[in-house]
Parts: sequence; structure tokens; C-alpha cells
Amino acid sequence: MQKTGKMQTDNCLQLPKYAIIVAGGKGLRMGGEIPKQFRPISGHPVLMHTLEAFYRYDPEIRIILVLPEEHQNYWNDLCLQYRFTLKHRVVTGGPTRFHSVKNGLDTLPDNGLVAVHDGVRPLVSEKVIDNAFEEAKRSGAVIPVIEVTDSLRELTSDGKSKSVPRNLYRSVQTPQVFKTALLKEAYNQPFCDCFTDDASVVEATGKEVKLIKGNAENIKITTPKDLLLAEMLLSHV
Repeated sequence: MQKTGKMQTDNCLQLPKYAIIVAGGKGLRMGGEIPKQFRPISGHPVLMHTLEAFYRYDPEIRIILVLPEEHQNYWNDLCLQYRFTLKHRVVTGGPTRFHSVKNGLDTLPDNGLVAVHDGVRPLVSEKVIDNAFEEAKRSGAVIPVIEVTDSLRELTSDGKSKSVPRNLYRSVQTPQVFKTALLKEAYNQPFCDCFTDDASVVEATGKEVKLIKGNAENIKITTPKDLLLAEMLLSHV
């Protein structure tokens, strides 16, 4: 998408932008042998739609795609098959998401802003990406969230449960965007099972993470039902 006016001028003044797309899942909940990030929807594999979302936002963004080594030849074959030529760099993932993100970060300079995004979230909006980068430029660390609409219950230590006020909770999405130096410093700490996303890694260093509004369509594809929903949503984009 061509940028014009103020947004185009602002982009010229911004720090270099990077996006680390993490696609290490084997898709066990999806069933079958093809990992979910490679499943076709609306004419292309999920992962290609995800990369395209970031290029629509900014054709100059530098994308690092983190893949398991055993998936890389298959990805190269898909790029040939679908004539997918968007520029990106492939980096080998690690044993966990933490290590995969760290491997991607190790390829980047300290100066800049970096988004970390799930490869199976192809429906992130350009507005959310832009708002996340703009807030990260100001505050250093930002994540998109959406309000919880279902009622919630907390499991208690006595094997029971209790109702909790859902207005106090938010569902977290990606991309999570940070000043690159800040995120690299956070990922220098030892791995912990308590790290559920990049924000939790950053918060473990004592840094505050800002919240912005996400987009409800930005679902994470993990089941066949999600795949059908994403197909329907993409057909209306």
C-alpha cells in the first residue's frame, strides 16, 4: 500500500524497523502432517499472508523469518511454487520460542525498533502495527490487547473455582514492539518457564510494558476451526 502525506514523512524520520516473524510450531492441534503456518488459505500459505501484512504497512521494513531447520527447504519450495518474492531473511529457530526470538535478535543491530509477531497471525491490521511502532518509539515496549468478552473463573488451591471480574483482564496479541536494544538486553537473561511472550521477558528486567488496542480479527491460528475463520475473514479484507 502506497504511503502518502504525513505518514510517509514520519516514516522517513523513524528509527530502522524490523519484524521477527516466529513460525516454529509443528501444528499438532491442527492435525495432519503440514504445520499450520504452511496451510493454504485464500490462495496462499498462512505464513505468506503474515509477511505480506507487514509489507503492506511498510515496504521498507526488514523481516527476519525464524523457522526450524527442518522446515526451511519446504518453505523455499513454497516460495517457488507460489512465486513469493517479498524480501526476508530466514534464521534457524531454537528449542523454545524464547530461543527462537533470541536467534532472530542476534542478527539485528542495537539501533532501531523491532516487532515480534506470531507467524500464524495473518490478520493483524496495518493500524495496529503502526500504533505499536509509534508507541514503542515513545515508551520502548508495547503490546496490543483486546478486552475479554467471556466470563472468567480462577481455579483455587482447594480444587474449586471462583468468578473474577473480566474488566480487569485483557487478551494479549502480537506484534509486540520494542526498542531493539531494550529487547536484546532482556533476552540476555537466562530462560525461564514463566516467559509466555516477549512482554514477560521484558517485564522480568523491571521494565514497564505499555498496552494499546489490538484488532479482534487478529486471531492466532491453532485449530481447523481457526483456519476456516481466517479464510472467511481474509475473503473480506
